[in-house]
Amino acid sequence: MTTTTLAVLVPLLPFLAAAAGLLLGRTAPGFVRPLAVLPALASLVLAALVAARQGGNAPVEASTELTPTGSVPIDLALYVDGFAALTAVVVTVVATCVQIYSTGYLRDDPRYPSYAALVSLFTSAMLLVVYTGDLMVLLVGWEVMGICSYFLVGHYWETPEARAASLKAFLVTKLGDVPFLIGLFALATDAGSFRITKVLGAVASGALDHPTLIALLLLAGVAGKSAQFPLHTWLPDAMAGPTPVSALIHAATMVAAGVYFVARLLPVFQASTAAMVTLAVMAAVTMVGSGLAALAQDDIKRVLAYSTIGQLGYMTGALAVGDRGAAVFHLLSHGAFKALLFLAAGVIIHAAGTNSLAAMSRMSRLRDRVPDAYWTMTVALLALAAIPPFSGFFSKESVLGAAEHVSTGHTEHAPGAAGWIILVTGLFTALLTAGYATRLWLLAFRGHGTEAPDHGRQPLSMTAVLWVLAVPSLGLGGLAYRLLPDWFDGNDLAPTLTTSVLGTGVALVGAIVTYAAWRHTAPLAARVPLGAVAAHPEGDAGLVEAEAIAAHAPAYGDVAQAPDPADPGRLLLGPLHRHAAVGFHLDAVYSALFVRPVQAGATLVRFLDREVVETYVRGAGALPRLLGAAVRRAQTGNVQTYVSALLAGTVVLTVAVVLVATGA
Repeated sequence: MTTTTLAVLVPLLPFLAAAAGLLLGRTAPGFVRPLAVLPALASLVLAALVAARQGGNAPVEASTELTPTGSVPIDLALYVDGFAALTAVVVTVVATCVQIYSTGYLRDDPRYPSYAALVSLFTSAMLLVVYTGDLMVLLVGWEVMGICSYFLVGHYWETPEARAASLKAFLVTKLGDVPFLIGLFALATDAGSFRITKVLGAVASGALDHPTLIALLLLAGVAGKSAQFPLHTWLPDAMAGPTPVSALIHAATMVAAGVYFVARLLPVFQASTAAMVTLAVMAAVTMVGSGLAALAQDDIKRVLAYSTIGQLGYMTGALAVGDRGAAVFHLLSHGAFKALLFLAAGVIIHAAGTNSLAAMSRMSRLRDRVPDAYWTMTVALLALAAIPPFSGFFSKESVLGAAEHVSTGHTEHAPGAAGWIILVTGLFTALLTAGYATRLWLLAFRGHGTEAPDHGRQPLSMTAVLWVLAVPSLGLGGLAYRLLPDWFDGNDLAPTLTTSVLGTGVALVGAIVTYAAWRHTAPLAARVPLGAVAAHPEGDAGLVEAEAIAAHAPAYGDVAQAPDPADPGRLLLGPLHRHAAVGFHLDAVYSALFVRPVQAGATLVRFLDREVVETYVRGAGALPRLLGAAVRRAQTGNVQTYVSALLAGTVVLTVAVVLVATGA
């Protein structure tokens, strides 16, 4: 079987599984789980075979005209290079793990058949984006992922949070997709084709007439899909969906699509210095803002969501300095440890039998109750914090090394300003990342919260997946940075001495400072009675804890300003905490700038429609009714009345004629 055929089957199998799952889900429930797991596993095997055959050699290309358009042609094109081959392997690995994990996590869910089918469709759409060589076909996968995320995030549609989150995710990403679509058409018009190879050829020959405009339009769609500032606000709220869906979105699909798109079309963005600087600023604001926000979250999944936003910022930062190899390297390693983090969080939530345990301030003594989650999440958090020798260290250092290289001077691929922006903010974000990773580990596994009921051991399908993902999280980076240059552009991905020392140093400082802050607040938390929350008439944990701290530590002064027990985030952030906890009020800003004006406009339109337009409509109908009533009164059926009216009319006409004649 040829490599082309294998590559076609990789996205086709999950698509067929999705179609079969939607058709047979209710009539043949026994086939639901095999239809979910086996096609994903088969796609994984085929993707691995494609990667092995591609092996960093010349790209595999094939195409056929999809439909005659009369102008710019649209081709059903395949383009598999080293980037595509390895990205597809990561997508299928994570998707297979999510499908296996979901068989245990959602085993009692009545909507599991539709859920599994949508996950398969989601996977197929991402694989289409990865393998396609035509921008219009890529757009199909891009948009299918958007609608799949809407349904999957809203899986628990009975809850208002899930309904609002799914709608927000759909609208915010569509807000970026509108300029993205315009940018694709403008790009194809300038290049004369939607084929990616021809577009890149047009860029190389200088055929793009509007590179800055096109790049900025495309960046709007990337910001929405990959949750970059200022269109990142949908991702933390999307945690209302099932945890396996969060793992899939954050690790392998949806948010990775924007980064992968820029990596494939990086020369288009490099044709504009303004676009590269804009990309660098977007990445810098995203990294720092998400790191501060993650340090203030109490919900474990929201911490991980903001973490994803920040790590995507590293990837876009690598692209801003012109190194797509470093960007995709971090995308691959991040896919492994972020999937592991979310699935381990799902084990913690599942162990309590309720999503409320996601609040880290209420977690207590989980190390002994969920040992699999404890050990594997520890590995993943070390990878996230970029502590050597875990995978995140090597991929993050490749980003910082690329930024350091560009910061030494303006290169032909990226401006020096972009290098300095990414280098400085990347190091500061490394400090914040280690801080919130340490905080999450301390609060989740060494916390002093209330004891949740024990729901027994977790299914093997859930815990086994954690250990599978722990392997690449632990050992992927040390091997990958030596092998990946042959698959990518040939750029060296090895850690440099300067950024390695600085990055590891600031990460250790962040972890140590966070631990010291936790030790400072832990004695206060130990003096808060664990049963106080349950006994309190309002059931408000924060109020009880604040009152207990004020009683035991008067030095804190105002109860409203007292830190939460054993939460180093509030102590470290100080007055910034309340702003960071709500995402720096960006949702409120959007509400004031967009939502409220639209609602006010809708209210005005409704008023005009009811009070003005309908008034005229009612008036237009009233006049004929009055005329009809008048005519109806004249039609009495009495002959004497008709004769009298005729005589009266004759007299009037006669008088009128006499008067006219006399006047003449």
